[in-house]
Amino acid sequence: MPKIKTNRGAAKRFKKSGTGRIKRSNAFTSHILTPKTRKRKRNLRHGSMVADVDQKNIARLIPYK
Repeated sequence: MPKIKTNRGAAKRFKKSGTGRIKRSNAFTSHILTPKTRKRKRNLRHGSMVADVDQKNIARLIPYK
């Protein structure tokens, strides 16, 4: 069997956790930050897990990560 290519865009955006679930960071954190409240920006710093319905598809994109 040939190796599977990793999707490089996905590799930069997602990481696997210790238990094998997929972690992601939040959107809306890169620019146009002045209208957003301090609290909102602070809460956006914390990443979260990918939704269960998307786990399988994203895991396919990052097979060796």
